Amino acid sequence: MRRLDRRNIAIIAHVDHGKTTLVDGLLRGTDAVEARKALPERAMDRMDLERERGITILAKNTAVTYGGLTINIVDTPGHSDFGGEVERVLGMVDSVLLLVDAYEGPMPQTRFVLRKALSHGLAPIVVINKVDRPEARPDAVLDEVFDLFVALDADESQLDFPVVYASAKERWAALELEDERTSLVPILDAIIEHCPAPLADPEGPMQFQAATIDYNDFVGRIAVGRLHRGRIRKGDPLVCLDHDGQPRNAKVVKLIGYEGLGEVELEVAEAGDIVGVAGVAGVLPGETLCVPSNLDALPPIAVDEPTVSVELRPNDGPLSGSDGQFVTAREIGDRLQRETQSNVSLRVEPGSTPEAFKVSGRGELHLCVLIETMRREGYELTVSMPQILVKEGPNGKQEPYEDVAVEVDEPYAGAVIQSLNERGGELLEMQTSEGGITRLQYKSPSRGLVGFRNTFMTQTRGTGTLYHSLAEYGPWRGPMRHRKFGAMVAIKTGRVTSYALETLQERGTLFVEPGDEVYGGQVVGESARAGDLPCNPAKPRKLDNMRSSTKDMTVRLDTARKMTLEDALEFIDSDELMEVTPLAIRVRKRLLDESERKRAAKRAAAGAS
Repeated sequence: MRRLDRRNIAIIAHVDHGKTTLVDGLLRGTDAVEARKALPERAMDRMDLERERGITILAKNTAVTYGGLTINIVDTPGHSDFGGEVERVLGMVDSVLLLVDAYEGPMPQTRFVLRKALSHGLAPIVVINKVDRPEARPDAVLDEVFDLFVALDADESQLDFPVVYASAKERWAALELEDERTSLVPILDAIIEHCPAPLADPEGPMQFQAATIDYNDFVGRIAVGRLHRGRIRKGDPLVCLDHDGQPRNAKVVKLIGYEGLGEVELEVAEAGDIVGVAGVAGVLPGETLCVPSNLDALPPIAVDEPTVSVELRPNDGPLSGSDGQFVTAREIGDRLQRETQSNVSLRVEPGSTPEAFKVSGRGELHLCVLIETMRREGYELTVSMPQILVKEGPNGKQEPYEDVAVEVDEPYAGAVIQSLNERGGELLEMQTSEGGITRLQYKSPSRGLVGFRNTFMTQTRGTGTLYHSLAEYGPWRGPMRHRKFGAMVAIKTGRVTSYALETLQERGTLFVEPGDEVYGGQVVGESARAGDLPCNPAKPRKLDNMRSSTKDMTVRLDTARKMTLEDALEFIDSDELMEVTPLAIRVRKRLLDESERKRAAKRAAAGAS
């Protein structure tokens, strides 16, 4: 065993605290990207959805050279719904850079990723980022970070963490706030000094553990992970040991290394390297690859289970097939199975009907990313209301609970507190700053947060921030109402008229505009009262004389609320579906016929009595 001349480190943080921007700066500062090439903003975010949303969805690897050493860097997701990616990569690094916003301080996902890092025995390097912000409070945030380490039972060596102050956006770092601010070199120096070099045996029998899974149409699954021992060469015969220790034979078809923004094909890699290995069919995270002469499995990687599910099924509405390319259950099922090849946090099972699929993930955003990706690829489907996955505990049924952090202007705090209390939340801490900003810490059932974001943004006039991450499973809190208000449901098919909307807008919030095509059973708005409101948004105005035919031109209508995919998923109730096509997102009733809905409601009422 010997120390190798490289460093392996992951960057972890709460969402939007600057991980990917920091990686951009390190790539440019170490000449990992040629100076003559333009480096796009958030270069490590390669998916369109990552760039549009400003979040990292998939963990990604890169490598830079500094001080004669190779530094392998893993950029990890910051959102709790993609926490499975973080958990898996921590096993292939020797330290972590923990980024914390100099104003916001530790947030729910900060606690989650730090807990995981400490449990792996990793000693973090703390980077207080965005200290150039006018409202930054780096000293207070550093105290909060230390308190968080203590609360998570960090040992003495972990509590003695090095600190670097930085502005990833301005590309500078300093060991002290008063130091010169010229480059990110202090972070690189801290990595070289405080991140342990990998301890491994390059001469021993090969041993590799898959941490994440990539996918390529030409070579299939690619196991990405760290080579713990020995060397691996292209063409080598392998044995893959599954989680039960059962072996299956394989062969290295392709060996991939990471450098700057790209991948390089390798002929050989040695212990301590982070590489991708293609040629192992069906490989899963946590499985061990080894030589046939030495079957030695590493401990499996434990990953938290999914917490929320939806049902996906083909679109059977009147407008089915109008703008989608893939509309059948077989095409949807094939696409979901392909997704599970790389998205191993996703679970796909048979649904309630032969054409339905139960899809489970780590959270609403995790599922929304999948649905949005399929939509852009030309799929049409309908989606059910999200359901929280419960499990049996020693004292009965249990449901997931989440840590919730809320930041709002003081005048809105009362309404937010009332809403969270009604949804089963428990207030843990409340602080109000001199600037009139109230920060709330809650523990809430995940069920209570389904559909809450829209309510929250309305209550805070769009100025509040809301973060939450899975904390634990706890006692079932009993029945909980999902939505206070009913839906405005179209009873006829046609094109929306201004005349009809002029009256309807007084009864609630509209989702449609004049000229939109609607059908019977489609939800066209949210009623201002409980209970559904049947309506006809396509009702034409009767023309009594020539002058009245121009009346619609002077109608003043409120702006319609255009539902995003997340809005619709949070809005729909148990008797509704979200209809997703490449060009439209609609909400509809499961039963489109009004008479059928009434009969179903009577049967449900009779069954309840």
